[in-house]
Amino acid sequence: MLGTSLAFSGRDTPVVRIEASGHDTAPVPPSATAPGAPTTPADTPGGPPAATRRPSAASPPTRLQIPSIGVDAPVSGLGLNADGTVEVPSADRADEVGWYRNGPTPGETGPAVLIGHLDTAHGPAVFQRLPELHPGDLVRVLRADGGSVDFRVRSLLQAAKDHFPTETVYGDTAAPALRLITCGGRIGADGHWTDNIIVLADPA
Repeated sequence: MLGTSLAFSGRDTPVVRIEASGHDTAPVPPSATAPGAPTTPADTPGGPPAATRRPSAASPPTRLQIPSIGVDAPVSGLGLNADGTVEVPSADRADEVGWYRNGPTPGETGPAVLIGHLDTAHGPAVFQRLPELHPGDLVRVLRADGGSVDFRVRSLLQAAKDHFPTETVYGDTAAPALRLITCGGRIGADGHWTDNIIVLADPA
């Protein structure tokens, strides 16, 4: 599943804190993930050029499709819990993806954030194969307005949870951007995954 904590920034700055529910799958092999060092955001000097796609009007995502890893999943909105932590998809609905609705919608200017479990006590979950993505892979987000927005994977990051690359993931961007987040690394003594797997994607 996701893990113990993720630092967020952007429109709001909650912390994601997700309860453990056990694991039925093996840890992600290091060879399946990209190096852990954060990359330069697309809109900063020296980074890849930001996409010139015209931003879309706000419209919540309804479905996420990633053909290369077999994802075709419903998306629900995630808000904040009373303690300021962000909600996450229920472990009983591990086939669903959550969108952090206090941030941009996919297609708007800024980083839209989608969160999914890697596994739960019930077995593999929606983002089980997220670490298999490669630069250039297509990610399509269907929206409530009936349209869709396509992105291409730019890079994958693997980062320890206590060194989460907050600004790289949630910092402002000059164009639409998409972030997909799940867990990875190994299962520590506390029963939680040690790392986060983060996918950075730009408009196709």
